[in-house]
Amino acid sequence: MPHAAPAGSDFFARHRALLERAVSATGSREHWTRYPESPSRTVYGEDAAKRGEAGFRAQLGQPFDLLGHPDEGRVAPEEHSPYGFPLGISYPRLSPRAAVAAAKDATVAWRTAGPDTRAGVAAEILARLNAASFEMAHAVQHTTGQAFVMAFQAGGPHAQDRGLEAVAYAWAEQKKHPAAARWSKPQRKGGALELDKKFHAVGRGVSLLVACNTFPTWNGYPGLFASLVTGNPVLVKPHPGAVLPLAITVRIARDVLSEAGFDPDLVLLVAEAPGGRAAAELAVHPDVRIVDFTGSTEFGDWLETHARQAAVYTEKAGLNTVVLDSTDDYRGLLGNLAFSLSLYSGQMCTTPQNLLIPREGITTDQGPRTADDFAADLAAALDRLHSDPARAAGTLGAIVNDGVRDRVKQAAEVGRTVRASAPVEHPEYPDAEVRTPLVARLEAETDHDVFTREWFGPVSFVIGTDSTRHSLELLRETVRAHGALTAAVHSTDEAVLAAAEEAALDAGVHLSENFTGQIFVNQSAAFSDFHGSAANPAASATLSDAAFVTGRFAVLQSRRPVAATREESA
Repeated sequence: MPHAAPAGSDFFARHRALLERAVSATGSREHWTRYPESPSRTVYGEDAAKRGEAGFRAQLGQPFDLLGHPDEGRVAPEEHSPYGFPLGISYPRLSPRAAVAAAKDATVAWRTAGPDTRAGVAAEILARLNAASFEMAHAVQHTTGQAFVMAFQAGGPHAQDRGLEAVAYAWAEQKKHPAAARWSKPQRKGGALELDKKFHAVGRGVSLLVACNTFPTWNGYPGLFASLVTGNPVLVKPHPGAVLPLAITVRIARDVLSEAGFDPDLVLLVAEAPGGRAAAELAVHPDVRIVDFTGSTEFGDWLETHARQAAVYTEKAGLNTVVLDSTDDYRGLLGNLAFSLSLYSGQMCTTPQNLLIPREGITTDQGPRTADDFAADLAAALDRLHSDPARAAGTLGAIVNDGVRDRVKQAAEVGRTVRASAPVEHPEYPDAEVRTPLVARLEAETDHDVFTREWFGPVSFVIGTDSTRHSLELLRETVRAHGALTAAVHSTDEAVLAAAEEAALDAGVHLSENFTGQIFVNQSAAFSDFHGSAANPAASATLSDAAFVTGRFAVLQSRRPVAATREESA
């Protein structure tokens, strides 16, 4: 049973200023972050790192305990660290039917609590997730293969910022209407017609979060918190290879809900072994009214087609594209692009895949460079970046699964390999598979079937085109047809930059221009950058905007004549 105190309203009072600041940040789009990204003891406490690692290590080989969670036995998803060891953790087993029933039973008090209380509880959950950032970092590192610092940042503070951003949008959109109003319509004869009206933001129903293997929290938190704050219970369905980060999240969320006086079954874990069908079964359940999904295009398309009773928010895959026209910082361009291709071994939904360049070449501050020259120069930049194995391992992380390994092998057989993917020895984890990016040289006319597939992982193509205009046509054509989450352009010509922006707008993709420094195309800042776009096939939603939250609730009203209200008061 939930505890009686402190009440959820106390959490709102505690976090109200934070919520107001977060709403302001979504409006200004300026730099703002609530949760520090540095894993520093001066920020998180002298013993935070040791306690976080100890918490992770203590969980290995043990049942994961979720106090009061419905349990129909145990399931061991066979999580295995990409750094070379099994996690050996088991989780509560919960059938789809039982999960939906428990979530529905928990809903009534949460629905009537109102937006303020729900937002306050969500902000408290995020505060406690932030305090657990080191434990979460180890959990993310050893389920996704991210290097530790990236796992800390992307799995912890950056994910928490994305969660808070969703809370801010959800809270603000529900507050746009007054809770009550008096409606008075003047009459020619007699007094006015008067009604007292009340307005309630009511969630659509049970929400299903289907999470991915590579960024379970960063991609998962926006949907989780948007649904929760708009009054919906959430079923958290992790990828079988990355259950632990979301199990920790569910544990913290349930603790806070219980302390606030609500049924903790508002957030439930639906873990399963590889090959299970819980996501598909839940997605078409008539009581599941919201689905959030990150993962393959195939299953994302299936959800969009078959989960017709639900509002479906997907982030799938696409052909992230870079158009190369000219530059006044060629070395900076190469270094920036080499890092973008290498970060987490290209296992990011934002990693560039197709690098479009006129085969006759581009102008640079180091002289003209043909497409072949550029491919060789990029290979050399990758060699420089990965010359130190320890530094390389910190950038590349580890290969997350067999699907990525297979794509790297297949990519070695297409086009002309300019730079082969090479193994890197990890200084701490000798059993980790760490690989540098593969770069292949293709031609736009003859290799269309190759580069219009997504090659998720450390695989990129330098594609020769007839001209920059041809490159922009390909950007427009391929993104419209296959989708993309990012696009970039390098040019010293304002007319070309304007044409690239127009092409990106036509294609429905976000654009980055002339990145040569320490900002990279595959980075996205909460409260400022929009991530994903329903304007192209790679996604059906944006993280985060008003449209991401408004479909999760309805504003319902009740009304009665004022006279009746007055009589009752008397």
